[in-house]
Amino acid sequence: MKHKMNRNNLLTKDDIWNAVIKVICTTDFPKENKLVHEAYIVFQYHSELESGGHESLFNWMADYINEAGIANFLTELKDILEKIGAHEYAAIEKRYLEKIWGLFKALENDETKEEELYQVIEAADNEYYQLDGKLAELLEAYFVSIYTDLIEVTNN
Repeated sequence: MKHKMNRNNLLTKDDIWNAVIKVICTTDFPKENKLVHEAYIVFQYHSELESGGHESLFNWMADYINEAGIANFLTELKDILEKIGAHEYAAIEKRYLEKIWGLFKALENDETKEEELYQVIEAADNEYYQLDGKLAELLEAYFVSIYTDLIEVTNN
């Protein structure tokens, strides 16, 4: 079932951005609706990398990645990044995500991989930040293109 929102509350790209985030974040890791799930994954990816890099991403999404498996998560993330035109970001994740996850899990098991983990995270984060926020623009355009699939726009 779609969320209902008044057209007057969806006049700008910022309004639409906020409305889509409200819809996709009503539950943690929504899986019932593929579009909501994809939007949630790519939004969380963007949010976590902007706030704390790949370490933050793994801290936030570890339970989901453990459940889905790193290969499935990578495929899911890569596919949605490519779907919205974020090919450079998908390439970064394809290069680093599984390696970081393996080191992240090794560190959880008290293996002495901390220095290597942070070196790989730093490399991945640097590549992400060199793209200078292009993902935010792509994500905004994506949200504008899908919001009517997620929200029933009313006139009153």
